Amino acid sequence: MGNLPAERVTPDYPFYTTGTDFAGPFLITDRKGRGCRITKAYLCIFICFRYKCIHLEAVSQLSKDAFTLCLQRFISRRGKPKQIFCDNGRNFVATAKEINEFLKLNTDGIIDFAANKGIEFRFSPAYAPNFGGLWEAGVKAAKYHLNRVLGNAHLTFEELSSLFSQIEAILNSRPLCPLSSSPQDFAPLTPGHFLIGRPLTVLPSPCLLDSNINRLDRFQRLEQIRQHFWKRWSSEYVPELQQRTKWKLRCKDLKPNDLILLKEDFTPPLNWRLGRVERIFPGTDGIPRVADISTARGTVRRAINRICLLPSPDDAES
Repeated sequence: MGNLPAERVTPDYPFYTTGTDFAGPFLITDRKGRGCRITKAYLCIFICFRYKCIHLEAVSQLSKDAFTLCLQRFISRRGKPKQIFCDNGRNFVATAKEINEFLKLNTDGIIDFAANKGIEFRFSPAYAPNFGGLWEAGVKAAKYHLNRVLGNAHLTFEELSSLFSQIEAILNSRPLCPLSSSPQDFAPLTPGHFLIGRPLTVLPSPCLLDSNINRLDRFQRLEQIRQHFWKRWSSEYVPELQQRTKWKLRCKDLKPNDLILLKEDFTPPLNWRLGRVERIFPGTDGIPRVADISTARGTVRRAINRICLLPSPDDAES
């Protein structure tokens, strides 16, 4: 495995170096009500090389002009990047033929537009998806559960754009590491801090997970889709913070004041329950398997397998 490129480890502004990819298609309607026409829309993802921030855009069609407008919207809100990395379209799984034809016919036009804006487009080699693992992982995070929660629902372009923005906020709210070493500070560093300087928030809404979709209006249906996405994605993301290897070797022990993430069911969107280790209870063999966790709502006792330790600066030094 090669070393990380300089663009991944050199500090700079968010999205100064960006990877982009397409996903889809998603079926949308041209208007609400009966007699509407079903068309296709696509997801264009931009991911920051340095801070893993994610930006999602809805694209109405696979054309040079549509992608140019998408890129202009991205630049207007996130700033002009210096470099944009992407693959050449041959390793796309969904809609491989359409996307491949789009990039094959419009590569020169896209590069010319980017060059006029002072942006360098860098395409990865053919049949080398490992060169774009960063944005391929972003596509999986956004698309994998989105296809499952959408089901047969056909949204309008405006509703799909709103859903993409809400999913973007969910993905950018994930905790990365402790924000400070204070025992009383339960706040983690998230990709949202690099974008707006503070954690991303969401408006409160009633739980609609178990509601009958036939009794929901379009706005409530969109909120239900967002809550289903949060439930599925967060329950998958939390186990990824734990190494799920055979426990023959002893892993790193918890220490007092370590910032941890609790695995909790039925948490509202963008709500991560964090805490600090207060006390550890070792077993007869001297290995701790239970700990008291100090949270903003009091002290709770949890088993070690319900606790995810966030990375700390000491891990990087070692």
